[in-house]
Amino acid sequence: MADRGGIAAGGDASHNASGPYSQVVDQRQYHVHTPRPEVGWPLQLGVVPALASAFQPRTGLRAQIDAARADGSAAVLTQVLSGGGGVGKSQLAASYADAALRDGVDLVLWAPGTEVQQIITLYAQAAGLVGAPGAGGKRPEDDARAFLSWLATTDRRWLVVLDDLNDPAGTESWWPVSRTGSGWVLATTRLQDARLTGGGRRAVGVDVYLPEEAGAYLRSRLSDTPHLLDGSVEDLAAALGHLPLALSHAAAYMINEDLTGGRYLALLHDSDRRLEQVLPETADTEGYGRQIATTLLLSLDAAERTEPRGLALPALRLAALLDPAGHPRALWETSAILNHLTRHRTPVEGATHDPSAAQEPVTAEEPVTAEDAHRALRTLHRYALVADDIRDEPRAVRVHALTARAAREHTPAEEFRATGAAAAHALIQIWPDSGQPRPVLAAALRTNADTLARNTGDLLWRPPCDHDLHLLLYRAGISVVEAGIAADAIDYWQRLAAETERQLGSDHPDTRLARSNLAVSYRRGGQKERAIALLEQADTDAARLYGDEHPRTMLFRANLATSYWSVGRTAEAIALEERVLADRERVLGPDHPDTLNSRSNLATSYADVGRTAEAIAMEEGVLADRKRVLGPDHPDTLDSRSGLAFLYRDEGRTDEAVQLLARALTGRERVLGPDHPRTLDARASLAGFHLSAGRPEDAVPLLEQAVAGRERVLGPDHRSTLAARADLGFALLNTGHAAEAHTLLDQAAEGARRVLGPDHHDTLITRVNLAAAAVRARRPLGSLPDLLADLERVLGPEHDQTRNIRDLLAALREHRAGSVDSMSSGPRTGKKITEKLSAAALAESTGKDWLGWFAVLDHWGAGERAHTEIARHLREEHGVNGWHAQSITVGYEQERGLREVGQSSTGTWETSGSKTIDAPAEKITEAFVDESIRRHWLPDADLTIRTHRPGKSLTADWDDGSSRISLYLTAKGPTKTTVGVGHHKLDDADAVAAYKVFWRERLAELKTLLEETPPES
Repeated sequence: MADRGGIAAGGDASHNASGPYSQVVDQRQYHVHTPRPEVGWPLQLGVVPALASAFQPRTGLRAQIDAARADGSAAVLTQVLSGGGGVGKSQLAASYADAALRDGVDLVLWAPGTEVQQIITLYAQAAGLVGAPGAGGKRPEDDARAFLSWLATTDRRWLVVLDDLNDPAGTESWWPVSRTGSGWVLATTRLQDARLTGGGRRAVGVDVYLPEEAGAYLRSRLSDTPHLLDGSVEDLAAALGHLPLALSHAAAYMINEDLTGGRYLALLHDSDRRLEQVLPETADTEGYGRQIATTLLLSLDAAERTEPRGLALPALRLAALLDPAGHPRALWETSAILNHLTRHRTPVEGATHDPSAAQEPVTAEEPVTAEDAHRALRTLHRYALVADDIRDEPRAVRVHALTARAAREHTPAEEFRATGAAAAHALIQIWPDSGQPRPVLAAALRTNADTLARNTGDLLWRPPCDHDLHLLLYRAGISVVEAGIAADAIDYWQRLAAETERQLGSDHPDTRLARSNLAVSYRRGGQKERAIALLEQADTDAARLYGDEHPRTMLFRANLATSYWSVGRTAEAIALEERVLADRERVLGPDHPDTLNSRSNLATSYADVGRTAEAIAMEEGVLADRKRVLGPDHPDTLDSRSGLAFLYRDEGRTDEAVQLLARALTGRERVLGPDHPRTLDARASLAGFHLSAGRPEDAVPLLEQAVAGRERVLGPDHRSTLAARADLGFALLNTGHAAEAHTLLDQAAEGARRVLGPDHHDTLITRVNLAAAAVRARRPLGSLPDLLADLERVLGPEHDQTRNIRDLLAALREHRAGSVDSMSSGPRTGKKITEKLSAAALAESTGKDWLGWFAVLDHWGAGERAHTEIARHLREEHGVNGWHAQSITVGYEQERGLREVGQSSTGTWETSGSKTIDAPAEKITEAFVDESIRRHWLPDADLTIRTHRPGKSLTADWDDGSSRISLYLTAKGPTKTTVGVGHHKLDDADAVAAYKVFWRERLAELKTLLEETPPES
């Protein structure tokens, strides 16, 4: 670096006290020379590293550093994660030093901090140069302290950089301070140590580049060779973990070898190539001075010498096999990990700097405890080799991907196999039991299992012992099934079944088990015939290989019976279930959990064929036996209580059913927790009971809880979440909130189509309810002929839902000449339902026309009844299907003056409006919530937000709670969103008319705002 008019402490940085690999030997002889001539300001001591090619300013980090500087704190740039270095701490510090020199700051001192004596020597030299009072040139420590005193009191501007501190205790007394506010200190370190942040010092964590910074670096670095930029910049940056050091090496290697990003990426992913081959020392164009693996693992020897000694290396090798994005801390408390660390603890005396050297394990050590293991993690955290942060559970322990690769590549073969086996056992040990309510943990464990399998090759299939480590992959696969994303489960088990057959052979029991699990995935994904074909073959093979009475054979047959039941082959299901039950009672005993499961499944099948009394008696017996054998609070016992409630409901014992299911829900909340999937199921089922009983108003709050809980626990696209959302839409539809129902059912139908497929039963039923909501909310109906064709093809022409849509289509065609599509897209009118659905069409569908039904209801006294009572009476006493029961009820209320057009079933008034906007859903909800945006399109609105799910829905009180609005959003492609606003609890028909116009105008204004001139928020 050129001398900037100051005095540097030496020339070539590699041959002086401040250069790489340099060392100052203090021989306690400090010679006094003749006085130097006065040196003019500004002064520079030490060599400031040159800024790297394509240097990135990292504005976010600079803002944190500047904030520390503004309040007088020393800024300590600490490493967040990557290993021994390479995140650009020194480069950031160098940019500040370079700026200070260009700005004419009086003194810039750059001191290597790897040895305290180097700092003292530079301080002593600086004391003489600045003429610090008390600096006599005899003892370096005395002169260094004189320099610190001068820094504390001088009015001259100064910057001291302490680069790469690694001894917090030794440097504690050598931190400069500025009492005048004219100077500041910037330090870099790989350590994360509390002692570095005492005394007014503030830590600023320096992590890898942000993705956009990494991409900008590569584009800038390769700007002179643009043909190497082939569209793979982001993928390449991600593969290198956005690590500045690695990006620098990679860019130089690409330039040297004339490799495009795509070709280099292929080399990087080649497992036969080591890091030093794809990031070689010859690519060190920025002067780091070390191979990248050595740089990343530079702190490992020091970590090994820290208590608990000898655990850092085996602990890092374990973490290196797992997902870089993180794994649970609980892994380090398992017997598998503790036993491994005990056996593979490394000696410390004469610890080598070569991480590839094999070391003999210390066999005489005391067993490693969980406390020891966590202390080893904290040591690795302190030296920035891993990140250990309990706030990030279940991904609390992370390691940079390149650090992990370096550690793997330098692990001896035998130790590598033992480490992989220990990691597999540990993952199995901490995996929650099937059905446990910890989907976030399960997702983290799945990615760790996948990463372990990828990093260890065939190890899980051919372990260094007799254990079946590949069963970890089976546990991960079961977890995928439990997650409820059918397509993912099918894909996983297809791959695992093929791999199991390749590794173990087609007749191995685990190959058969994989195929059985694939069949279960097919069934849950709606591919029921494929499931049956697989299970029939599995049954035949199992009987041949194991015999009819082997537990696995009985398991396959039980799954096959369930698949028969799912496609309506109930007689075959019952015959097989009876056989399995008899076999299990004989082989396992009447009280075995599998036997009790078979009895419960058989009870369900009996109920399906009308043998309800037998089913109830059998399930009551199962409940009693489970209480006795498993206990009253066992999850299976709670399942029996729930199943019996369904049988009571089907028998018409509605009140008993509701009470029993409510008890099951309370038990699950107490035993399993409110967010357990079975608890969520019970809550949704109880809501369904209320719907069946004609009490949708009781179902709505339960379903709102169910939707929120399932979205939180299972995710928005889980099939159970989709079902709860559809049920909530149906409940809202039947409580008079047609606009909200339509928007919610539209979301549910789109989600079901995407996740379950267009022909899935749930998808079709949701589309039927959506059509009903569209009629009542006066929304576009879409293509009813297409829906009718799908229903006839999938469910059959005589299915109740097929008939409902056929009746609706006929009624609409009779109401207006022309196509249904033309009617749906026309203007909305305020006509009564009796004007929309002709008397003839109603009579054809229900046996009576409007006048006939009005007479029936008058005789019954409907004029004094609530809306839900009327609809329930029509369903239960007259056999009218749900859609027509609601239509007749609304028509009766309108004709008798109980309800006007625009009036809900509760007597209040409501209206709605919708608009498709070319903007993300999150921006639309933000436009309601953020007052600075809202004032541009909804001025003077008095809103009090009640619920807000960003990008999904919102409810709010309007005008001090005198009315209420609800907002539901439906994605219409990558950027477009349909926003539906319902305005409820209005005073009268005049308010309905006024707010209909109001929301039409306001939504148009919102569309203009978000599509053309979005405001600054």
